Amino acid sequence: MLHIQESVLEINFKALQHNFEFIKSQTKTGTKILAVVKAFGYGSDAVEVAKFLQDELNVDYFAVAYIREGAYLRAAGITTPILVLHPQIVNLKHAINYNLEPSLYNDRIFNAFAHEAAKQGKKDYPVHIKFNTGLNRLGFFHTDVDHITKKLKTLSQLKAVSIFSHIAASEDLNEKEFTKNQIQTFKEISASFEKAMQYKPMLHMVNTSGIFNYPEAHFDMVRTGIGLYGFGNDPKFDKKLQPIASLKSVISQIHRIEKGESVGYNRAFVADDYKTTATIPIGHADGISRQFGNGVGAVVINGKLAPIIGNVCMDMMMVDVTNIRCNEGDEVIIFGEGQSAEELASKINTISYELLTAVSQRVKRVFLR
Repeated sequence: MLHIQESVLEINFKALQHNFEFIKSQTKTGTKILAVVKAFGYGSDAVEVAKFLQDELNVDYFAVAYIREGAYLRAAGITTPILVLHPQIVNLKHAINYNLEPSLYNDRIFNAFAHEAAKQGKKDYPVHIKFNTGLNRLGFFHTDVDHITKKLKTLSQLKAVSIFSHIAASEDLNEKEFTKNQIQTFKEISASFEKAMQYKPMLHMVNTSGIFNYPEAHFDMVRTGIGLYGFGNDPKFDKKLQPIASLKSVISQIHRIEKGESVGYNRAFVADDYKTTATIPIGHADGISRQFGNGVGAVVINGKLAPIIGNVCMDMMMVDVTNIRCNEGDEVIIFGEGQSAEELASKINTISYELLTAVSQRVKRVFLR
């Protein structure tokens, strides 16, 4: 175990391997695995996570949200195919420069990328055609299949290597009928596309919850983001996964205050009796929302929960350790053993994704291999 002396985010690659292998075990042999490493690898470290998945686990594909994220991975030595889920016109030339594969989701992005690929003399450049089957975020509609296939047939610079969609409520079994309709719509789109193009592109639709709940929609490839990082959006799947990230810090100073004394900005906490408080060097600039203040959130110190008191500051927060035996320099767990990111996030009615991706880049990353 590391001796923590500052705020750190520990990334456990053994847990990452466990999650990857469990997710893979839920698919049939031959199904490709696409690892989503957008948003700095869900707040961890996109480069280190991608290197491990590529070099140690032979992942088939990566996905990022934006072209800059993909370029960053390429510059770090990642050679595995990278799908860019939300490319933007201003950066399209860089997509080609870094051999990134864009999602084409409407005529504007389609035409712009076709123009750029032709300008650079490309032939059969790999692209992914996104269809909207109900999420209503990005994508062509099912009625656009004929329009798209006619355009593709005239463009030698592009090759649709996949068509894909996104389930809107894969973790919510109350929406099973809606999801089944999405899957059926995608099957119809796929059949029409294949018939028109006279070849079969790769098909993919499900995210982590879809992998677990809708095996009939695994198709040729599955996409996993939050599952890789240890969360399954369902207690029964959470038990099978291992969170890879633990956010830890230390006690900088301990104060003993009397009744009537206050703690922090705006005197948001006023002691009703003798209290012992601990100051921790991590705050809202590091991703600890001010909403956790005033007793809403807590941290773990020596196996016990210590409530956050007063307002969370930019670089620090204070906790109540009146009933916890501790010393300056002791380890503090914000999320990890004793309190998961999902449990902490639920205190402010949000999800693990938001808490994980909020961890500031100024927090030191430590890799446990």
